[in-house]
Formats: sequence, C-alpha cells, structure tokens
Amino acid sequence: MITLKEVTTKKDLKAFVKFPFKLYKNSKYWVPPIISQEIKTFNKKENPVFNDAEARLFLAYKNNEIVGRIATIINWLEVKEQNQKKMRFGWFDFIDDLEVSQTLLNKVESIGKANNLDYTEGPVGFSNLDKVGVMTEGFESIAPMVTWYNHSYYVKHYEAADFVIEKSYSESKFPFKNVKPEFFYKAQELIKKRYQLTALKLTKTKEVMPYVDKMFDLFNESYASLSSFVAINDIQKQYFKKKFISFVNPEYIKFVVDKNDKMVGFAIVMPAFAKALQKANGKLFPFGFRHILNAKKNSKDVIFYLIGIHPDYQNKGVHAVIFNEYYETFTEKGIETCFRTPELEDNYAIHQIWKHFDPEVYKRRKTFRKDIS
Repeated sequence: MITLKEVTTKKDLKAFVKFPFKLYKNSKYWVPPIISQEIKTFNKKENPVFNDAEARLFLAYKNNEIVGRIATIINWLEVKEQNQKKMRFGWFDFIDDLEVSQTLLNKVESIGKANNLDYTEGPVGFSNLDKVGVMTEGFESIAPMVTWYNHSYYVKHYEAADFVIEKSYSESKFPFKNVKPEFFYKAQELIKKRYQLTALKLTKTKEVMPYVDKMFDLFNESYASLSSFVAINDIQKQYFKKKFISFVNPEYIKFVVDKNDKMVGFAIVMPAFAKALQKANGKLFPFGFRHILNAKKNSKDVIFYLIGIHPDYQNKGVHAVIFNEYYETFTEKGIETCFRTPELEDNYAIHQIWKHFDPEVYKRRKTFRKDIS
C-alpha cells in the first residue's frame, strides 16, 4: 500500500530533496544538486516565484520507506494572464513501481481539479529558467547541472497513466574544433558596421551587473513567442541575478548593444559543473566549493545556457557577432566541447543558428500532458 505525506516541515523538505541521492546512488550519470540551494528553491521567503505561484510537495511511502516524490505547481501568472489553465508538476522521482507513480500523479490531478484547471503537464519547474522534461534518450551520458536526469523506466510510467507527449526537446553537443571562424568573422564585421553595433568586452562581474536587468528584459522579448513562456518579473530578476550571475565567468557573458547602448543580443555560457557537483555530492563544505571553483576556472567543457536576440534584429546575423566573441574567448581558454541546454524541437530558428557547427543530438526529452477529467 502506498501512502502520501505532504511536506510541511524542514525535516520533510530535506527528505524530499535527498530522495534522489538514494534513487541514483549507483548512477555514473546523475548529477546531484547542492542540497542547501535546492531547499532554498522551495523556501517561500527566499524564492520570489512564490509571489505568483504556489507549490505543494508530496512524498510517497511504502512500508515506511520513501519511494517517490513530486512537486505540484500552479503558476497563477500563466493561469490568469495567459489563460493557460495548466497544473504543473516537477521534481518527480520514483522507484519502478506503477502504483507509486500513479498515486503521485493522481494527487497532481486532484489538486488541478480542485483549482478548476484543464490539464496537467510535466515534468516542468515554476518558469522557463527551471529544468524541464523527462529524458527519453541519452541515458549513458552525464547530465548537465541545468537538466534533470532520470532512469529509463520513467517514460513507461507516464504512458501507463495515459499521459501523451506535449513538447519535445533535444540537447546537442559539438567539439570546439568544429567551429570555423570563416562562417561568421566577415559577416559579423559587416553586421556591426551596418547596424552600428558593439560587442561589449567585460572581464569582471561588477562590469556585467549593470546590464543584467536589460538582459532579462531582452530575454522576455526574445522568448515571448515560444509556447508556455512566462515572463520574468522585476523581483525575479533580482533573485536570478543573485543566484546565477556570480557563478558564471564574466568573460562567458556576451552583450551586443546598438549606438544608444540598447541591448540587441546576449548569450550566457557556463562552465560544465557536472563532474564537480558529483564530487561535491550535494554539499558545498568542506570541499564541494573547491571542486566548483576549480571547474569554473579550469573546465574545458562549456554549456550554452541562454542566447537571445531582439525581435527587430532576428535573422540579421547578430548571432555571428556573439559567436565571434566566444570563438576568441574559447580559443584562449582551450575549450574542447560545447554543449547546448534543452531546446524545443520545433524552435527551428535556434537550430539554424548552430547548423554550421555540425552538432550531434545526444539527449532527447519530453514533457507529458493529460487532460484533467
């Protein structure tokens, strides 16, 4: 018999966060989160997403042992302003027992029904900057820190619960040696002259910070047309600025501005922290922080986290300016492999940007949907 317990105490929350450490203890490919940071994600006083969203977390027990977990999420901006009556769920992990997964998914559906929502979709987070999708291919490659990893049996549990595929994502990689500057060097020189653009050369975090709010504004503009996009508000900007920007090498953040210093393009690349996080095993102290700092300084692999071009400048080659900047930085640092975070398979514009680098799709993932009866 499966029993559900709602997370209401600090002890419960820690158990919720630590359950995957047990589930994936023998996996070479799962990347553990930093436990303290994961706990803060669900702290209503710490995470401003709770100004416009709510979450209830549940643990599944069998024979007094935790066998599954799920976060049920309602983003009220999405529901009320976009009229997307969606019940979200994420942080969904479970042993290979259909009764466990079905019990957790039934709870999602019942909460959605109680709130007059039309359908449920997952696994997703609170917003577009959170992790997304259950892996369907690529189980034998390490997961980047910005994605969820899961056992291969997860997919059959969605299908058994009558969920259908909602969105499909792919993750690609390419060796840096594939990058041939002749594809963009001349073009980016012409584009800068034609549109009077400048690529900013920033080497310190304090130089980056004055541009970060503009970057998030541009993120909202450039991603607005994608399905299920929820804009980042001003309070969330400050939160993400504090949470992420200091972890990113300033030279890995690229901004392109026009003659009036208006931002028309940006990109964020992160060092590959996955192996460092495996060594840290959820803890920053005593040695986890050292592993992470070492990766920040010395990792030869990088992850393209975000790239955005203002709608007025899309299809005008601004990405060539950005790639030229990264080519110089990566050459100097001896970068070997470039990875891309999950991208919607129907986002053809983004796929066109990368075509010259001969990328290899090495993971696929999907979100699943079910109408609430």
